[in-house]
Amino acid sequence: MKLFMASLATETNSFSPIPTGWSGFHENLHSKEASRGEAGLYAAAVTIWRNRAEALGWDVVEGLSTYAQPAGPTVRAVYETMRDDILADLQAAMPVDVVLLSMHGAMIAQGYDDCEGDLLTRARAIVGDDATVGLEIDPHCHLTEAMLSAATAIICYKEYPHIDVPERADDLFTLCADAAVGRTNPVMRDYDCKMMAMYHTPFEPVRSYVDKMSAMEGQNGILSVSLAHGFPWGDSPRVGARSLVITDGDADLAAQTAQALGQELWDMRHDLRRFPDLKTGLDRAVAATEFPVVLADFADNAGGGAPSDSTFVLKAALARGLQDIAFGVFWDPVLVNMCIDAGLGAEMAVRVGGKIGPMSGDPIDLTVVVRGIDPDATQHLGTAEMRLGPCVWLESNGVHIIVSTKRTQTFHPEVFENLGLKLSGMKIVVVKSSQHFYDAFAPIASEVIHLATPGAITPDYTIIPYTKRDDNFWPKTENPFA
Repeated sequence: MKLFMASLATETNSFSPIPTGWSGFHENLHSKEASRGEAGLYAAAVTIWRNRAEALGWDVVEGLSTYAQPAGPTVRAVYETMRDDILADLQAAMPVDVVLLSMHGAMIAQGYDDCEGDLLTRARAIVGDDATVGLEIDPHCHLTEAMLSAATAIICYKEYPHIDVPERADDLFTLCADAAVGRTNPVMRDYDCKMMAMYHTPFEPVRSYVDKMSAMEGQNGILSVSLAHGFPWGDSPRVGARSLVITDGDADLAAQTAQALGQELWDMRHDLRRFPDLKTGLDRAVAATEFPVVLADFADNAGGGAPSDSTFVLKAALARGLQDIAFGVFWDPVLVNMCIDAGLGAEMAVRVGGKIGPMSGDPIDLTVVVRGIDPDATQHLGTAEMRLGPCVWLESNGVHIIVSTKRTQTFHPEVFENLGLKLSGMKIVVVKSSQHFYDAFAPIASEVIHLATPGAITPDYTIIPYTKRDDNFWPKTENPFA
């Protein structure tokens, strides 16, 4: 057996002013040897697949693995160049028995609403109908007909935060290996839940829903169950939540199970978590008697295409005179370089945030002391190591700010503590993230509060200015099934 594998990923916020070009893909991972020890979320799958394939004595051919931090649509020539590079390596590897791809599921490029479907369709044309083609994707995806038609099997991560990427990669390999030797006949069906929401898996009722999905796998002919959450800020005709079921040769069972799970999700829509506004959330944090309280600046999450330099929460904290409060991570490579040049202990006047556009708020002028410098900062999401580039810790009268060179969301307390800032001494910690921070921060927090902040991905799904899908989804329409 011969396996070809590759990874091409980014999550596209159609309304972000930040273009996704070559610098984004070269900044994090851009390698044809990612399975040989590269760090990061999008090296995890190819590493699992190589190990599994070589243990079975398969030949392995590895194409490009790369990803970019979420931002606006990928520049057309950049996408086409990377896509064609992967396809050329696939063509050169022929004949192959199995193709495994790690992608995001919500990648949009100029001229391409569905990059995953485009790449899969072209790959299928090369390998023919008899080969097995598998795709692992983020649940914040647009599950399209092109993807479903071209792939043998698609598996989404189950957890949000996405701490289960290696496990789902392992599941996909097993599923596709069984199909390749004729042990199973995967059949996929999906169901449109007609919903736009956030499904945070550590919390009920979503926790029990995900556990139920997992328990169904391997039972009564069901091979795999996924929930495609959808990525609300991607202007795709298929944006929104979809249930996906893979069975062993039974299309009716797949369709019926997907519909039943989709209707169950619909029935719990009013029990999903709601977020307080900025003022209400800050009031709760200030009134707390145990610390630290962790506040999530939901709308300035770089992982959703936001600039990670908005000042709305910082401005409100300064107006209240709050102290022992930490913010991370602001993106400003120019400011980081200035502070490194000034040196540890330097006191200097700086301008923080508010640089990218209206969704960033107004810049804040502060006099700060450079309290910490990390020339090569890292953090972890699960077991995946993520790089931030050089980072600095700035302090202004009890307000502590972490600034990074690379635009990224906050995943782990390491962002603060590797610079020397101990979060046990803070009353409030503000993280620029929507949910991926939760797994690592919840154990140290007295309380976690997700804020419905202003910004690039504010969690109000009724005001997103779609141009490529209708309004027939909840909560924009109260009953889209009518």
